Amino acid sequence: MNLTVRLLGLAFASSDGLAEVDRDGVIRFAMGAGPVAGQDAATIWQNRPFAELLHDPAAYHRLIAGLTPGLRSKPVEVLINCSEQRVRRATVRAFMLPQLAPAVSLSISYEGPAFAAADLDAAPMLDGEGFLASVGRMLVDGGSQGAAPVSLVFLDVHGLAAADADAAERIARRIQATLQSAAINGSAAAQLTHDRFALIQSAADKRDLAAEVREAGKAEGVVLDTAAVGAAIPAGAEPLCALRAMRFAIEGCLKEGGLANPELAFAESLKRTLRDAETFRTVVKQRDFVVHYQPIVDLGTRAVHHFEALSRFSSDVGPANAIRMAEELALIEQFDLVVAEKVVQRLRQPGAGLLKIAVNVSAASLANDAYVASLLRMTSGFPEDRRRLMIEVTETAAMADVEAANRRLAVLRDAGVKVCIDDFGAGSASFDYLRRLSVDAVKIDGSLVRDIEKDGRARTLIRSLVELCASMKLTTIAEMIETDAVASELKAAGVNMGQGWLFGRAEAEPRTTLSAPSAVRRRGTVEAWG
Repeated sequence: MNLTVRLLGLAFASSDGLAEVDRDGVIRFAMGAGPVAGQDAATIWQNRPFAELLHDPAAYHRLIAGLTPGLRSKPVEVLINCSEQRVRRATVRAFMLPQLAPAVSLSISYEGPAFAAADLDAAPMLDGEGFLASVGRMLVDGGSQGAAPVSLVFLDVHGLAAADADAAERIARRIQATLQSAAINGSAAAQLTHDRFALIQSAADKRDLAAEVREAGKAEGVVLDTAAVGAAIPAGAEPLCALRAMRFAIEGCLKEGGLANPELAFAESLKRTLRDAETFRTVVKQRDFVVHYQPIVDLGTRAVHHFEALSRFSSDVGPANAIRMAEELALIEQFDLVVAEKVVQRLRQPGAGLLKIAVNVSAASLANDAYVASLLRMTSGFPEDRRRLMIEVTETAAMADVEAANRRLAVLRDAGVKVCIDDFGAGSASFDYLRRLSVDAVKIDGSLVRDIEKDGRARTLIRSLVELCASMKLTTIAEMIETDAVASELKAAGVNMGQGWLFGRAEAEPRTTLSAPSAVRRRGTVEAWG
């Protein structure tokens, strides 16, 4: 194409410089000013990959993503390398002239003078927990919009101890700037331990972070031993589930000590998570799990009051781990509904009599109206079923909007369904739930119950909680009761009901007659909710 067309492109861009790249991103034509005064773009850029000119090479891929002939990209702010240690801010637009396709024209407008790369005003490096929170928000949001492939990169840096304090601080700033320039959104980077870092990076970004960090040490006269390893999200996975699984796998690596071999630990954890998620989805869809029933008794009479429905899976995965995974991967709502469906069917079997059953519902399932609407729909023809149901709200997943959840629970209570706060005392949200949710009962977490005999503070806390609940006209239930001594302590503290192996384990069929004679005063009785 002749120079006139290219000059028209430059005028169209109203820029300081223009670069034309081929399908491989290599500059085949350049004109205008370079990033340093007096430089000619054609002289310094010709036949170089444009991505190599950028402090963050991945910015090039974001710039040209989805570009089609006749259209311009949105402006992208970049840092252009002026020398080994200096950069200059610039705004770049990409556009594809139909006459030049598939070549892409890039217009560059410089902003401000060049400055030292070490002086980049980066946000503080995240810690492990902050990293997980940031990754969770970013990847879930990105997944819902169809995110590009990403990788988790672990970077190990050894040798900083050999530098003096000032040099170590300067190297640390360079490491931070390097990682944040390579991280997606500039923020998904963290220091996990003294010498281990992590970031979420575009899978298309082939930047050698280990080499860049070694050069940072070399500039300060320090020899650093660095190694970077990455693990990509597998292709073909459903985006939202895959991205959530990625966060779940990261957390698993951090907790399970898998960081000794991070790329293998992460890749295996991610693979296992995606496999387990698909298995769980299939199990729920096919109703391929069973519900067992554990008795809850009146501590005064030792008569069975009602039962808690507990899920049992045929796989080796424990129920607690399966539920937590389902909450993390947004699979819990359908599972909660299938459990309720199985329980309602059990209530309608011949001989069920006045059987009453409590079902667990994750706070995540109360994030919209679907759970409540479905539960009311499945009991619409049998309103008496609702009076034989209790919903135990678990705190394993955070309740994003407590007021909205309370309105939904109020609909269930108005229909006759009882509501209980489960695992009270196990998490930080317990008292907030008690203050803001209208409920009928509180179940005291077993971690408090099992220590009541030997821990005076646990006894005091339980007594205070019982007094508080009594003043609010709420029933109290204690779980994990294994001995008569603990049951007696709880009864003396004023706790209304108890659950645990002392009274019976979860069984496939609810038994109203307890097996231990010493634990039974009235057999075969199921009392009213009261």
